[in-house]
Amino acid sequence: MKKLILLFAAMLFSASVFAEGFTLHSSDVHGQLSMAQVYNGFGCSGKNISPQLSWRHAPQGTKSFAVTAYDPDAPTGSGWWHWLVFNIPENIDYLKTGASQKTMPEGSVESMTSFGKPGYGGACPPKGDRPHRYVFTVYALDIRMIHQPASAQSELIGFLLNRHAIAKTSLIAYYGRK
Repeated sequence: MKKLILLFAAMLFSASVFAEGFTLHSSDVHGQLSMAQVYNGFGCSGKNISPQLSWRHAPQGTKSFAVTAYDPDAPTGSGWWHWLVFNIPENIDYLKTGASQKTMPEGSVESMTSFGKPGYGGACPPKGDRPHRYVFTVYALDIRMIHQPASAQSELIGFLLNRHAIAKTSLIAYYGRK
């Protein structure tokens, strides 16, 4: 009887582990972006520090990861890419606060943002707009490398990420200027 109870408990525990999905967490991003994650330029005076991100429970078959930060509310007709990172090795499950262009995982590539340069570019919506949504997404990819340079355009990288995504997980934060 004791063996049967232990077996049943083990089955329940393993089922709950496998049932848990791919998740994204941040010690820096909580509902509203802080001045640390706001751009320094375009009329904004933030610190432009990339946030800490960590992810768990990547699906089986994941060969690499990618991270994006995107503002779908930017008044461009096509949104605004704030950060695109790809070729993050499969054994990495976090980025430290301020990692952009400083302590990125070996082999990863930060590509062109809508600001016209690679690396993290913080929030900076136009004055008077309603608060914008900033969507931080981690992609679990079915390929080890996207063979594109840092100068690759955000639309091309976005296409390749979606084409090779096994799963993705996101956090949304808001920021507005008066």
